[in-house]
Amino acid sequence: MQLTGKTVVLTGAAGGIGQCLARQLADAGARLVLVGRDPAALEKLRIQLAPLSRAHQAFIADLRQQKARKALADACGELQVDILINNAGTGEFNWLEDSSTEAIADLLDLNLNVPIQLTRLFLPVLKQRPEAAIVNIGSALGSIGYPGYSVYSASKFGLRGFSEALRRELGDTAIRVMHLAPRATRTSLNSDRVVAMNDAMGVAMDSPDFVASILVARIRADRWSVRVLGWPERLYAWINAVAPGMTDSSIRKQLARIRGFAQDNRRQDGREAGISHTGETL
Repeated sequence: MQLTGKTVVLTGAAGGIGQCLARQLADAGARLVLVGRDPAALEKLRIQLAPLSRAHQAFIADLRQQKARKALADACGELQVDILINNAGTGEFNWLEDSSTEAIADLLDLNLNVPIQLTRLFLPVLKQRPEAAIVNIGSALGSIGYPGYSVYSASKFGLRGFSEALRRELGDTAIRVMHLAPRATRTSLNSDRVVAMNDAMGVAMDSPDFVASILVARIRADRWSVRVLGWPERLYAWINAVAPGMTDSSIRKQLARIRGFAQDNRRQDGREAGISHTGETL
């Protein structure tokens, strides 16, 4: 799909991956509707997208609110939107028993309910276009359930299933559906203890700019299949699908170490459960 002249609605635009996506999409000639909760950050980003900053719009919205989702869809009704990128999300690294009711509900709402509801609202607009796309930013942890990420994994497994079913549901239309699943990414969503755990356990972390470049390249190449980024994460996802017992055994050997990092993360800086709301994904 050619991006020149396309109108793209990008949620979580002020986050690490979101900002990189915005810059690369703008460089490719797309017009952007930048969606997020931080007015100053969105306006700063819009201005930085020179020399065509006037072609882009910033829309302030808390997408957990149905009225805000409806207002966004209504505002975009006349813009001939070609692509919706559901990038907004949050994460929590914590043992389930230590998570609060509010944190669980908030994470599931933002990571799963919001993209489903927003997609539903945008479908009539997208169906009017000669070619259109819906991109859902998931996570490798949507294919591999990992200790400390039980609720996060649930939301991302759900998003992967939603993307798969929707892709087939829209198979006889001009709308394409992509589910991109990055591995660990160096953004502010990950606390210092999460980064320390990944480093200690040899887990590679990609830059948000790299993740954005892969997504933009796949859109331009019309490659819409489900994609887990990174090696060996792609292999681990396959093993987990065909032989989950092997994954169980491997993770069990590391469980005490992971639990220790989760406990440290909960105590760090006095923050509850290490939860973050940055409008981006792991």
